[in-house]
Amino acid sequence: MTGYESRKWMILVATIWIQAFTGTNFDFSAYSSELKAVLGISQVQLNYLATASDLGKALGWSSGLALMYMPLWSVMFVAAFMGLFGYGIQWLIILDFVSLPYFVVFFLCLLAGSSITWFNTVCFVLCIKNFPSNRPLALALTVSFNGVSAALYNLAAISLNPSSTHIYLLLNAFIPLLTSIVSLIPILRQPPVDPLPSDSIKHEQLIFVLLNFLAIITGFYLLFVHSNDLSTARVIFCGAILLLVLPLGIPGIIYARDWFQRKVFSSFTLQGSGFLLVDDDDLEFHREFLSRENSQISVTSYGVNGDGPTLTLSLTRFIGSNGDGDEGCCGKMIGEDQLFMLGQEHKAEMLVKRVDFWLYYFAYFCGGTIGLVYSNNLGQIAQSLGHTSMTSTLITLYSSFSFFGRLLSAAPDFIRLKFYFARTGWLAIALVPTPIAFFLVAASGNEAALQAGTALIGLSSGFIFAAAVSITSELFGPNSVGVNHNILITNIPIGSLVYGFLAALIYDRNAAAAAAGFATFSIQMVNDSVVCMGRKCYFSTFIWWGCLAILGLVSSVLLFLRTRPAYERFEQNRRISLSLME
Repeated sequence: MTGYESRKWMILVATIWIQAFTGTNFDFSAYSSELKAVLGISQVQLNYLATASDLGKALGWSSGLALMYMPLWSVMFVAAFMGLFGYGIQWLIILDFVSLPYFVVFFLCLLAGSSITWFNTVCFVLCIKNFPSNRPLALALTVSFNGVSAALYNLAAISLNPSSTHIYLLLNAFIPLLTSIVSLIPILRQPPVDPLPSDSIKHEQLIFVLLNFLAIITGFYLLFVHSNDLSTARVIFCGAILLLVLPLGIPGIIYARDWFQRKVFSSFTLQGSGFLLVDDDDLEFHREFLSRENSQISVTSYGVNGDGPTLTLSLTRFIGSNGDGDEGCCGKMIGEDQLFMLGQEHKAEMLVKRVDFWLYYFAYFCGGTIGLVYSNNLGQIAQSLGHTSMTSTLITLYSSFSFFGRLLSAAPDFIRLKFYFARTGWLAIALVPTPIAFFLVAASGNEAALQAGTALIGLSSGFIFAAAVSITSELFGPNSVGVNHNILITNIPIGSLVYGFLAALIYDRNAAAAAAGFATFSIQMVNDSVVCMGRKCYFSTFIWWGCLAILGLVSSVLLFLRTRPAYERFEQNRRISLSLME
C-alpha cells in the first residue's frame, strides 16, 4: 500500500467527522424554547429565526465563490469561525451576558446557518477530488453522517449537563472548530490524484461497502444506546466517538484487500453502483445509442414521407408519448415536454422552463422541507403536548432515522442489477411515510404516536435530502448539478418561512384564545412569552402539513410517470453496453 492511498482514506475519515459534527441546525428545537423565553418573542418571531438559519442554505454559492480565491483549508476555518460567532453570541444572550436587538439575533442565525453550507462545500470538494472513480459512493457515505449530528450533540449535552438546554449553543460554537483543527493535517496532506486501474476501483467499492456497514452500526448505537445518567451518558458518548474513529483502520483493510479479493469480492458484482446514476462513460454510450436510434427513425420517416416536417412529427411522437399514443388529459400531462434522455445538460434558464423541474421542486418542497420544519418545531410540539422531558429523545430519534434514510438512498444502486427502478420512483415511495406520520400525530398526541411520527418523518426527509443531488444530476445534467441543485434548495428557506409561519400563527392564536379563557390553556413565561398547552396547539398544523405532503406525493408520482421512460431507456442501453464489453 502506498502512502498516497493511505492519505486518501484519511481525508475520507476527516470528511466523515466534518459532516457528523457540523449539522448544527438540526438541534435548534433543543434550545428554541429557552431562546424564545429570554428574547420575549412570539412563536411567529421564533419561526423567523429558524427561517434565518435555513436561509443560509440559499447562500451556498458564496462558498464556491470563496474557493476561487482561497485555499480549501481556509474556507473550512472561515465556516468554523462563522459558526463560532453566530452560535457563541446566541449562547451569551441566553445567559444574559449580552443583550442585543431582535434583528441582530436574526443575523446571527443567518450567519450560523451559512457556516453549514460552507462546511458542506468543503466536504463535496474533498470527495470529488480524491475519489474521482467512486465519487458517488464517497458523497453518499459522508452526506449520511450529517444526519446524525443532532444525536451526537444530544449525547454530548447530556454528558456535560443534562438539565441545560443552552449547552447546545456552546457545543454548536466550539465542536465544529475543534473538528476543523483535527481535520487540518489530512486536508493539507492531500495526495496527487492518478487514474486507478479497474482492480483498484473494485477494491475501493468493497471498502465503501464495509464503511456503510460500520455506518449502520453507528446509527443503531446512537438510536438504542442512551441514558439520562451523567456518568453513563459519558461512557456512551465515548463509545460513539470510538465508532467514528474506527474508520481510521482503513489502512489495515487496504493491506488485507488481496485476501478479500480472493475470498469475498468475487461473489459481489458492484458494476454501475453509485450515488449518482449517470456517470460519464454510461452517459456517453447512452447518447451515442440514442443518436443511432434517432438516425434510424429519420431514415424510415424520410423514406415514407419524404419531407422534414413529417420527420419532426414522427420523432416527437416517439419521444413524447413513447409510442403509445396516449390520449386524454392525463396522457397529455405526462407526455407534454417529456424528458427523453438522462444527463442532458440544463442551464438555469432552460431548467426553470421544464415541467419536470417544477414537479421535482414541489415534491421536495412538500416532502423533505416540511420534515425539516417539523424538526425545527419539535421543542414546542413536545412542550405543548406535555412531553417536554422527551425533547432530547425526539431529537435523537429524528436524527437517527434521518441518518438511516440517507444511507437507504444509496441502496437502489447496490440492488440495481437484480431489481432496477427509476430513482424518481424511489423518491415517490420515500414520500409516503410523511403524510401518514402527520395524520398519526394529529390523531393521537401520546408518546408512542409522537415517537413513531418523528421516526417516519426523519426517515422520509433523510432519504430525500441525500437522493436529491443524484436526481438533479440525472434529470438535468451532471455538469450543471452545482447551480441546478442550489436553485432546487431555494425551496428550503421558502418552506421554512411558509410552513413555520403557518404553524406559528395557529400556535399564537390558540395561546391567545386560551389566555381569554377558551378551550386550551396557556401559561405566561419570562418577558411575556406565551406557551400554548394542549393538542389543539398543533392539531390544525399537522392536518395542513399532512395534506400538503399528499400534494407533494402526487407531484412525485407525476414526476416518476414522466421520467420513467427515460430511466428505462438509459438502463436498457447501459445493459447493452455492459454486454458488449463482455
